[in-house]
Amino acid sequence: MSMVVCTLVAACLAKHPPVEYPSGIDHTNYGLTQTSAILLTSEAGDKLAPQPNVPFRDGLPEATRIVIRPDIRKQTIVGIGSSFTESSAFVLAHLEKAQRRAVMEQIYGEAGANFSLARTVIGATDFSVEGKYSYADVAGDETLKHFSIAVDEDGFAAEKYPGVKDETFDLLPMIQEALAIKRAQADEDLRIVASAWTAPAWMKDIEDWYRPGTAKNHWQGTGGSLKPQYAQTFANYLVRYLDAYQVEGVQIWGLTPVNEPHGNSGFWESMHFTPQSQNAFIKRHLGPTLEDSGHGDVNLLIYDQNRDDLESWTDVMFGDPETAAFIQGAAVHWYSSTFKAYEDVFDRVHRKFPKFSIIHTEATIDSLGVDAPEGVLDPARFKESDWFDNDDFWWNENATDWAYSATWAPRHEDHPIYTPVHRYARNIIVSLNHWVEGWIDWNIVLDERGGPNHAGNYCGAPIMIDLQSGHVYYTPIFYVLAQFSRTIRPGDQALQASKHLEGLEDDALHTSATINSANLVSVQLLNTTKHPIRYSLQIGSQFAALTIAANAVQTVRVQL
Repeated sequence: MSMVVCTLVAACLAKHPPVEYPSGIDHTNYGLTQTSAILLTSEAGDKLAPQPNVPFRDGLPEATRIVIRPDIRKQTIVGIGSSFTESSAFVLAHLEKAQRRAVMEQIYGEAGANFSLARTVIGATDFSVEGKYSYADVAGDETLKHFSIAVDEDGFAAEKYPGVKDETFDLLPMIQEALAIKRAQADEDLRIVASAWTAPAWMKDIEDWYRPGTAKNHWQGTGGSLKPQYAQTFANYLVRYLDAYQVEGVQIWGLTPVNEPHGNSGFWESMHFTPQSQNAFIKRHLGPTLEDSGHGDVNLLIYDQNRDDLESWTDVMFGDPETAAFIQGAAVHWYSSTFKAYEDVFDRVHRKFPKFSIIHTEATIDSLGVDAPEGVLDPARFKESDWFDNDDFWWNENATDWAYSATWAPRHEDHPIYTPVHRYARNIIVSLNHWVEGWIDWNIVLDERGGPNHAGNYCGAPIMIDLQSGHVYYTPIFYVLAQFSRTIRPGDQALQASKHLEGLEDDALHTSATINSANLVSVQLLNTTKHPIRYSLQIGSQFAALTIAANAVQTVRVQL
């Protein structure tokens, strides 16, 4: 090499020294030019609003940055969605058919939220109009001769429920309409997880749906436990449900033996299991019965309650080779805390049992309207029950939960007042970062009060409808879930995502990422603060300088 060339090279290197990548950093140049799409949902009023794309440049950014690793791929996603309940069907029955169809298209249509995962109920729950029913209510009917799902399709008589406009609409027709929407658009089928809240009352030791506590101590109620002599009958009951729904064109994708096996202190339908008793039930009865009946492809999920206690259940059941042979994974809920996602629990469970799935099957703004001792709603902004048709409620610290003022509750400090949108977005983002494969909300539709609920347990829903006027309110929760659902699809893979915050608290910014089969990366971000945050999105040896608006959920898509 000539002296002149060497001098030029040395000068160039002095001016533009080669980037030195820290160990563990992906320094691949993916040839990125600009982001592919940016969506924003915010307190300022954006609802899945497209934002201008931003160019990528070479180099390693400093200050606040989000680092996405396309080279580190994790769990495969099965979907994002919400739930079918009798209460949701009842509320939708109050709409004219064309208006109801428009709402259903918003939930399941490709131009709407396009939910890909759902949950439904086996028999009565608190979100039943009147409750206290099953599909086999004839006591002692061990052969299930009288088994019938008619209660899921017999509709609501306008004579009994003034305001009902479609007396034929019910839980099963709601599911069938959703499936028709999915199939008409040639989309992947809707994956449905079914959960029983209880066995028929006569199969339980209390021989009732639930037993409330006493006036002195109402938290000591119970849902009772399955009588040992009816263990096989209950397994048969669950399989009969799968058969009956299959005849009606509904293929159930997943099944949990019972919702919330720790019980709910006898407030509404429930049934108790311990890890050991559920293990025996699956190993000796439900697992073999599913296999023998041709339903061995149904994804059997254990537990189905709060995240914090998951490990004690998986240690017993995933750790038993006989039981594990029948199990696909575990289902979890979020009610242990208004802000924690319990990612440490997920990480430990995944390290010990990496082949099993974790599916989040229930979340809601519970105890809606229950006031706190010092008040929750700011009287300068809100009136009583002003969560309906008021986005401000959902974007600010106005919600409490079941344990807010319950000093007896375990880890009472984990239940402070919270912002509903933050709780949803944070929980989903952190869950996806820690091995959760699917995330399901609770009731997709409720009335303006948060019902009907025969136990008085009123809750928020993504869509709330005034039964008198027919006004449909799509809450900010709906748009957040829709944004996630439309950009995180079944078959996508989670990517390793990390954040490096400069001068910000850890809760200020959250992020996760997924990649699809076409190498389109979707990065999800939550800004919990009241000011915009500037950050750099780093992918390999390139980065884009972006800003997320105040109090917002942002999706950044990048084509590799």
